[in-house]
Amino acid sequence: MAEAKQVKDRKVRYAVVGAGWIAQSAFMPGVEHTGNSEITALVSGDETKRKTLASRYDIHKTYAYEQYDEMLGSGEVDAVYLATPNDRHVDLAVRTLNAGIHLLLEKPMAVSVAECDRISAAAAASKAKLMVAYRLHFEPITLEILERIRAGKIGTLRAFTSTFTQHVAASNHRAKNGFWAGPVADMGPYPINAVRNIFAAEPVEVFAAGTKGEEAFNFHDTVAVTLRFEGDRIANFTVSYATEPIGEYTVAGTSGWIQANPAYTFHDAIAMKSSVNEKEDAKEGKRTDQFGGETKYFSDCILEGRMPEPDGDEGLRDVRVIAAIEESLRTGAVVKLPPMPSRRGPAKLQEMTLSAVKEPELVNAFAPEKG
Repeated sequence: MAEAKQVKDRKVRYAVVGAGWIAQSAFMPGVEHTGNSEITALVSGDETKRKTLASRYDIHKTYAYEQYDEMLGSGEVDAVYLATPNDRHVDLAVRTLNAGIHLLLEKPMAVSVAECDRISAAAAASKAKLMVAYRLHFEPITLEILERIRAGKIGTLRAFTSTFTQHVAASNHRAKNGFWAGPVADMGPYPINAVRNIFAAEPVEVFAAGTKGEEAFNFHDTVAVTLRFEGDRIANFTVSYATEPIGEYTVAGTSGWIQANPAYTFHDAIAMKSSVNEKEDAKEGKRTDQFGGETKYFSDCILEGRMPEPDGDEGLRDVRVIAAIEESLRTGAVVKLPPMPSRRGPAKLQEMTLSAVKEPELVNAFAPEKG
């Protein structure tokens, strides 16, 4: 077990692990203008990606997955951005943290609560920083919505509803790897995380129903979920790989409502509407670099010795809900969840407003709807 990397008086050096759509289209182009981060290594199983992206971003070291431990021990990396398929997270995450390398881990954190526990235990043992990549925890309109709700602007909260859908091509890796690559694990963390932080509470009951309209998928391609919270609060959301894209949520309270639409995108500006005592208001935010923002925040945590807010505990809380949805789909029953203590959620002081970046040409990687 190595001690956590100490970084002072220089930029945090990242290895990008997994050069798929999300890493290429959003993370890698955003690092340069964080001011406190740089990419010094790339890990990919695709030689063309390694060569082309290394040239584009002036990355001096590239590695195949078989060389992962060599990369961790190279002395040229302080942190890893891990964006592999979900079922590969736990092994690579634990190895990273055991080496004392800080970890920015894409969501969902892992594919079981037990795997989340293993990752968090590795972070605790080495004292390396662990942050789950909840980019919206730094997005200005999302944070403003939370501030308004916490200030009681729409009264006592009663209901949350959300729809988050997209088309996923049959050739995409998300279509081929079961429930934990499907819409609940891939898209579900967005409404789950949103409502947990909006209600400032954890669900106590979970029920899910799914349909399978596309032969290409070996799981439910459309899933509707109901979450019950203490205090007479309820949430409903639907996720799908088989419809035109939608991404919105509405929170209803005793004296008003707030809607985010779009709510989850990183391509466009997040926008909100609200009604308080029948007086309506609308606000469209500016398009920001959400990936650069979260990276800047995490690097600040490393440089200043602070614990990041969306940590392993935050990731675990979403994964346990996803696991309960899987059980409810399997059994057709309501799944009860044991209570958990409340936790500090995202706050306005985390806001990041880096300017948006242009999506570059992708190298052997495709958006979900394209393959």
